Amino acid sequence: MNFASVRIITDDLDRLVKFYEKVLGVSAERPAPVFAELVLTSCTLAIGHSQTVPLFGTGSAIAASNKTVIIEFRVHNVDAEYERLKPFIDEWVKEPTTMPWGNRSMLFRDPDGNLVNLFEPVTEEAIKRFSNRIDG
Repeated sequence: MNFASVRIITDDLDRLVKFYEKVLGVSAERPAPVFAELVLTSCTLAIGHSQTVPLFGTGSAIAASNKTVIIEFRVHNVDAEYERLKPFIDEWVKEPTTMPWGNRSMLFRDPDGNLVNLFEPVTEEAIKRFSNRIDG
């Protein structure tokens, strides 16, 4: 089994796509007016308009209501990303900080309130833990 993607449901597809294009530095693919994918080497972030929810089952997802999932992306330099994104991000949750498990992380919210973590392993143990994973 292979992990394919994470999908965010939103009422404002264009706004969220533009936000993630800026954060991730890639252009979205738009196979349909109500759906976009931001394809990275390690994963795909899919974004669907709330109009797509009935295709999965009425009420199966509610836009801008996530309070449990953190969308995480591994980067090469958290501090450099922080400087790049500082003027663009409206809601910072945590400025760059080294976590007890050895990752340097910064957390912010996207325009729909989803929590996003950009991180890099910085301790010897964390670097070792990520050594066999796709490079971020």
